[in-house]
Amino acid sequence: MQTEELKDLAVTALEDLKAVELKTLDVHEMTTVTDWMVIASGTSDRHVKSLADSVVSRAKEAGVRPLGVEGERQGEWVLVDLGSVVVHVMQPRVRDFYNLEKLWSSVESARAQEA
Repeated sequence: MQTEELKDLAVTALEDLKAVELKTLDVHEMTTVTDWMVIASGTSDRHVKSLADSVVSRAKEAGVRPLGVEGERQGEWVLVDLGSVVVHVMQPRVRDFYNLEKLWSSVESARAQEA
């Protein structure tokens, strides 16, 4: 499966279960770890877990086995590693604290200044 298709699959899985503040970040020029980060919030620990489970299920249905899933037990921040796409599903307070969107935009700004 192509990277764009995998990203779209994750986004659709999250949208179908009403993820909040869904964002996609193209990070392929900033890291060799992944090409896309998908970040979304859930309204409760149960919602966060359900959102992550939906991504995992959809990926498996499409023949993609996740490389790893972390944080399912607590349900505050679940990371689903699909290789070229990494999905972060968080409760709003955890998302506000770590602010991944700002972190990755800071990396991009620092790289632009180096060039």
